[in-house]
This record gives sequence, structure tokens and C-alpha cells, in this order.
Amino acid sequence: MILLVHGDREYLRAPGDELHTDLGMLTVPEDVEAGQTLETHIGEEFLVREPRGPDLFNHFERTGAPMMPRDIGLIVGHTGIAAGERVLDAGTGTGVLSAYLGRLGVDVTTFERDAEFADVARENMRLAGVEERVDVRTGDITDEVDDLADAAFDALTLDTENAPEVVRHAPDLLVTGGYAAVYSPFVEGTRAAVEAAREAGLSDVETFETIQRQMDFNDRGSRPSTAGVGHTGYLVFARNE
Repeated sequence: MILLVHGDREYLRAPGDELHTDLGMLTVPEDVEAGQTLETHIGEEFLVREPRGPDLFNHFERTGAPMMPRDIGLIVGHTGIAAGERVLDAGTGTGVLSAYLGRLGVDVTTFERDAEFADVARENMRLAGVEERVDVRTGDITDEVDDLADAAFDALTLDTENAPEVVRHAPDLLVTGGYAAVYSPFVEGTRAAVEAAREAGLSDVETFETIQRQMDFNDRGSRPSTAGVGHTGYLVFARNE
């Protein structure tokens, strides 16, 4: 997939696809490369870009509120997830986290209980070019824990209401030194995940609230933006001994 960019307008297309807009029509060449400029039949130019994580975040079909890049960055930074490692995930949703990890070279097995959501996530993985690295499974991870117990994952990432129940199985699912990371939009779910991690004997249990504010710079002065939501959720991290 490539991005066709004209000003503030972007279109995600595959080689061979056609683009029809009020700026004209063009066919994406099969040998298209990032950095090229393509013209429509009326001479409007589109810059070709290789899509990156934030681009996919903007263009994925959504099945709910996706995990924000700021949260994904904290998960990668705090767990040290790296290329060649294996992650067990639950609560796939739109699949943004799985796509980011797949593009980092991580092999992901992710569970989504809603069959329609799972289908959308699979298509999003195809758009991201990580369908070979991300295995989207339909079902509840708690029904599969026993079968997954010997798989030895490097990290466990959870964005699901039953995260505390899954965390209790973390010692059986993770390699020694592996991390569990739980995202929750609510304090109650966060506290339950912390208690579950402690009861399971996990170490280094830490909790963070994710807040990010954009800065505005203009002729009047500089200040944090008053627009948008600074808070997205809470992240719990714990490590398997």
C-alpha cells in the first residue's frame, strides 16, 4: 500500500488501483515508489509516500476507539518489545497496537471476541502489510489459556474488560523476565489489574496515567492547547520472575 498526498488530503491505495477525486483520475503504477509524483488526467500532482504507523492509524477502518500512538509508545518503551519476539494480545479492536508491533518485526497472536471486529482487524493487518506476522483469532483468550500456556511469550498486552483474569495466568504465559501490559480507560479496571498482578506474583508492578498535551505557538504567545483530550487511559506494567 502507498499514500497519495495532495496538500492535506491523503488516500491509501495499492499498486494498480485507481483514484477518482474532484482533482481528477489516476492509476497507480505497479512499480510505484515512495518519493514519486503522480499526475491526474487534469494535471493535479500527488506525492507518493510509504505509509507509516501514524498514517495507518488515520486510515484504518475503525470498530471503536483505537489505542492511541502515545499509549503504544509507552508499551514498547516500558516492555522493550523488539523484532523477533512474540506477543500475546487480547482485545484486538481496530488492531492498531498489533499493526505497530508487526511493523517492528514482532510476531503477534491477538484475540478479538467480536467476529465482525476480528474481520476488520484482519483487513487492517493486510493494509499494514503485516498479515504474515499478526495472527488475528476470533474468541475469548480466557478460553485458550491452557493451550497457550507452553508457548512462552515475551509480552502479554491486554485491552479488554477481563484483563485481570488473564493477568492471573501471566506466569504461565510469559518467559522469565517477560512483561504484562494492561490498558484500561477506567480506574476500577486498572486497580483490578494491579491486584491481579500482585496476586500472581509478578514483580515491578507500575501504573501510569497517559496524558499528552499539544503546544500552541502564535503571535500572542506559547501555551498548551486547550483543544482535545489530554487523558486517554491508564497503563499497568508488571514483570514475570
